[in-house]
Amino acid sequence: MAQVVFEPWNDPKAKPLIQFKGVTKRFGDFTAIDNQTFDIYEREFFALLGPSGCGKTTMMRMLAGFEKPTEGKIILAGQDLAPIPPNKRSVNMMFQSYALFPHLSVWENIAFGLKRDGKPKDEIAARVDEMLKLTRLQQFAKRKPHQISGGQRQRVALARSLAKAPKLLLLDEPLGALDAKLRQATQFELMDIQEKTGTTFVIVTHDQEEAMTVASRVAVMDNGRIIQADTPARIYELPNSVYVADFIGEVTIIPGTARKSGEGYEIAYAEGMKPLYAETETAFDNGETCHIALRPEKVAISAEQPADRRNAVQGKIIDIAYLGNLSTYHVALPNGQMIKAQTANTRRLSRRGFTWEDTVWLSWTDTAAVLLKG
Repeated sequence: MAQVVFEPWNDPKAKPLIQFKGVTKRFGDFTAIDNQTFDIYEREFFALLGPSGCGKTTMMRMLAGFEKPTEGKIILAGQDLAPIPPNKRSVNMMFQSYALFPHLSVWENIAFGLKRDGKPKDEIAARVDEMLKLTRLQQFAKRKPHQISGGQRQRVALARSLAKAPKLLLLDEPLGALDAKLRQATQFELMDIQEKTGTTFVIVTHDQEEAMTVASRVAVMDNGRIIQADTPARIYELPNSVYVADFIGEVTIIPGTARKSGEGYEIAYAEGMKPLYAETETAFDNGETCHIALRPEKVAISAEQPADRRNAVQGKIIDIAYLGNLSTYHVALPNGQMIKAQTANTRRLSRRGFTWEDTVWLSWTDTAAVLLKG
């Protein structure tokens, strides 16, 4: 049976759950969000990713109702959010600090919002039990927050946020306080819970690995603008700018000038160096400035010059980053240009072929690099 691919953003008939329409947010003279228009769909796990100060938290605070747009509209399920106070929106927010009540048990923490809404006792009990089961916290129901681990507290905060069945859950750096291994495990738990509940999640993070793991789409932000919003695979393989290519994962950026040649372009990048070659669907004028973006795992490293590749350059190994399963070689070309090449460490340490100061050949296929404007 063919698997149904979840891609509402490619379906012209799909109605967005959230619409940002020309949204600008200023604080005095500072523009935090600069005229942004984009959509988020129901059941999406949408990530706002970017460095500190890029505007991602302001975007989230406007959705939550803690800030109002200076210009433009935010629409949730067809309703303009501006006049609706935060506590009346079908939006819940989970803070980085979790903000649990220390004097209440896990059960009471999860029940808090439902009690405040005056729900009947049996309805509250059924919903809290459902949330405990969903987040696998049944055995901790009677404990206070200080009697459970950081990862469990994180799940209590999540259960409390989901108890009122919001249309939209906002997660502000939700895994920032967890150690690396627990964070990884919790990422998969989050995805699982999001899928089971069908709630739309919007996560703010500066951790690209986290965004790429959990999200259906990632919006890479810079200076109050979304530079590219796309699936993790497309953001990585087909970045739309040098900024996105450079921000996500490891990459070598080589500036040059393009000249049409056959199916692709020859790129002159240094005097006395043979031009590099790249095939691309983007059109360039002859002599136009361009940038080659080359991922290290797409670069082969060898002692001999490969006979079958037109992209082959010789250089010297300057640095080696050993990451256990992978090694990244930083190779300097005669003109000073550095290129990174990555290999999987399938052999024992003593059998590895290359070390510092070795002269090596780097090569890659005609379609391995992405050719970018500017």
